[in-house]
Amino acid sequence: MAQLYFYYSAMNAGKSTALLQSSYNYQERGMRTVVYTAKLMIALVPGKSARV
Repeated sequence: MAQLYFYYSAMNAGKSTALLQSSYNYQERGMRTVVYTAKLMIALVPGKSARV
């Protein structure tokens, strides 16, 4: 059975980084993960992501 975890905290607290690290660790153990992001991503430079 799949589980859904919900993390919340202030901006710049490392939520996105923790999500990517957790996803990587699950995949290393042979588990499948799905990561969703918002459709609107604002970049400072066209073609570059402002995220990790």
